[in-house]
Amino acid sequence: MPSPATGPRSHAGAARWVGVSVPRREDPRLVAGRGRFLDDIDPPGVLHAAFVRSTVAHGALTGIDLEPVRAVPGVVAAFDAADLDLADIVALLDRPPEEFVPTAMPVLARDRVRFVGEPVAVVVARDPYAAEDGVEAAVVRITAEEAVVSEETALAPGAPLVHADAAANTLVDVSMFATEGIDEVFADAACVVEVDTRTGRQNALPLETRGALASWDDRDDQLLLQTCTQIPHQVRTLAARCLRVDERTIRVTVPDMGGGFGQKCVVGREEIVVAAVARRLDRPVKWIEDRRESLTASFLAREQHYRTRAAFDADGTVLALDVDVVCDMGAYSCYPFTAGIEPLMASAEMPSVYRVPAYRVRARAITTNKAPTAPYRGVSRPQYVMAMERVMERAARELGMDPLDVRRRNLITDFPYTGVNDVTYDPGTYRESLDLAESTLREEGWFRFRDEAAAQGRAVGIGFCCFSERTGYGSDAFAKRRMTVVPGFDISEIRMDTSGSVVVTSGTLNHGQSHETTMAQIVADRLGIDIAQVKLRQGDTERISYGWGTFASRSITVGGSAVAAASTRLGVLLCRIAAHLMDVTEDDVELDGEGGVVLRTDPARRIPFTEIADVAYLRSNLLPKDVEPGLSATASFDAPGDGTFSNATHAVVVECHAGTGRVEILRYACVEDCGVVIHPQVVDGQCRGGIAQGIAGALFEEVTYDANGEPSAASFIDYKVPTATEIPDITVAHLETPCAFTENGAKGAGEGGTIGAPAAVLNAVNDALRHTGVELDATPVHPQTVVEALLRKEPACTTAT
Repeated sequence: MPSPATGPRSHAGAARWVGVSVPRREDPRLVAGRGRFLDDIDPPGVLHAAFVRSTVAHGALTGIDLEPVRAVPGVVAAFDAADLDLADIVALLDRPPEEFVPTAMPVLARDRVRFVGEPVAVVVARDPYAAEDGVEAAVVRITAEEAVVSEETALAPGAPLVHADAAANTLVDVSMFATEGIDEVFADAACVVEVDTRTGRQNALPLETRGALASWDDRDDQLLLQTCTQIPHQVRTLAARCLRVDERTIRVTVPDMGGGFGQKCVVGREEIVVAAVARRLDRPVKWIEDRRESLTASFLAREQHYRTRAAFDADGTVLALDVDVVCDMGAYSCYPFTAGIEPLMASAEMPSVYRVPAYRVRARAITTNKAPTAPYRGVSRPQYVMAMERVMERAARELGMDPLDVRRRNLITDFPYTGVNDVTYDPGTYRESLDLAESTLREEGWFRFRDEAAAQGRAVGIGFCCFSERTGYGSDAFAKRRMTVVPGFDISEIRMDTSGSVVVTSGTLNHGQSHETTMAQIVADRLGIDIAQVKLRQGDTERISYGWGTFASRSITVGGSAVAAASTRLGVLLCRIAAHLMDVTEDDVELDGEGGVVLRTDPARRIPFTEIADVAYLRSNLLPKDVEPGLSATASFDAPGDGTFSNATHAVVVECHAGTGRVEILRYACVEDCGVVIHPQVVDGQCRGGIAQGIAGALFEEVTYDANGEPSAASFIDYKVPTATEIPDITVAHLETPCAFTENGAKGAGEGGTIGAPAAVLNAVNDALRHTGVELDATPVHPQTVVEALLRKEPACTTAT
């Protein structure tokens, strides 16, 4: 995409700030405990909300008696669905009925309950304790029905239906690609491997749980909804629709936020309820999700099953790929992405970083009586990457080849490359990242260590994972999924004041990504000012017309490009005014990189920004006649085509302890390429944090349910979260392939760690167990999984040739 603005010729734009790990501007506030998170806000007269939730996974809601609740001391009010009469939440795809079944998610359960933890009523009290007492007093009558708790029960003939309109409990069923003649390719192939991979259900587990605080402001004739969300504008849109009011009557703001990871990039029904109740009572109302609610009733993720067949030539060249994907999306579609988010992602990107000439895929989203899912960090990529990496490993074993050689034979190396999946990949370092990851472990002696350990009877293994991460999703890429709500663009405005400082607004939303620092670095370089002169404003629907928030690693690629483009336009305006004041043409001047504009032929003639701003605001009679007073610029950016792709290789060394089954990670190396690195330390932190979450999914965290749909992990006693003790030191090496069409050359790096870690760890475990003949194809790999595999001493996988 061409630049939204043509920049002035300039000494500015040089990388004085970009690429430098400057001290994070957020740190003094956050480290000193001066952050302002949602629960730090207590307006006068605030009331506290708590939710009455279903204790039954599936059944008819036959009655709710809230009179006992209203009698509880301290309780101010209690409401059920009929009391609030809000419109349902409905997320849609523009697909035919055979491919997509829309489901209405009532803001409070109305006639039926579909998972344990579903909100059926809200209690509002003077303090949180009275609200909880009120919840205990509620009488909810539910006629329990058979719960659907697994893929097998959901798809079984005659299975109970979670939604009456969704036959076979299927919300999405798409077959987006089917290469003609693919069956003949399989029939003629020298080797066909089959891999059956599964990933467990996981919680995104942000440090700060969800929450909302709403209050009516008579002066603004507006409801102020403060909430922990990654998408404030989408919350405003849906809240207005559910409350049946104009959007202008709702303002959504986001204070400091302690993580989201995707769980907060969908609109929660609790946010809508809090807004409605505050309007109804004309009092501030706050709800803070407790950890039990977060574990059982918030949006979950990850539970997917891939049946993958791949055909190979005798030399290890992949010839065809045939995949059946089933994603367990829980009870409802999420807004705005729908239940299609996971299967559509998997279908479009399954071939991963490999040249696959023939491709067929069927992908389904099924509904079960479990908490609904949201697009958790990575969104299907950890799962399909794991399937592809297991395919490469399995083919190598069948063909007697080194798995790294099989990867190298099939990696995409010529760019831009358009795959059989109709996706065009921009240049990356797929081969180079693998080479560097391997050489790093070889030079450190880990291959020799593995072989020596084996001779001693120890089970040490090395695993690799190659992957790419589509980051700059623009509206074209999202439109391919046929969502009726199409994300993609972002908008930025920049204003300079009379002191030469600037305030930048962005539609992105910082919740740990260091936007205050990295966006300021981009602006400072574009204008040639000090980073301290830049202030970022975000997370407020009143400050910018619309934004798409922060998810899918889009903040720097899309939001940062909009910020850069707006800065460039402001630079053009500064040069135009300065040229007029110097009585020269605009071609005669340029930004000097030091907070001013100079005459190109005589740098001694210089006008500082402060003088230009003084004219723009206080002596506007001196402006060119066709320039309006003020110094501001606005720009939008929308990534073209299929967006951009970061890439990486992860390399892991593990030891499996035969007696206990414990998997110990001995070494973890990441080689990644996210284009231009704005702030190396921040990118390293994103990589390491993502890897920690990926390791958690590979070895520890899992949300399970019993046969009645009761979640078994309602606290951290049952939901095993790794700590610093279980997460190893992680090294991150950077390669850099600048993106040609983002304004700053960056590609995004937020999700890569979670994408690569599960497959790399699983491959390392299988390498450690190679002497047993056993291979594992599911995560998490709990200690008992390893012990059982070793006791079984027979292959756990099947391979067809």
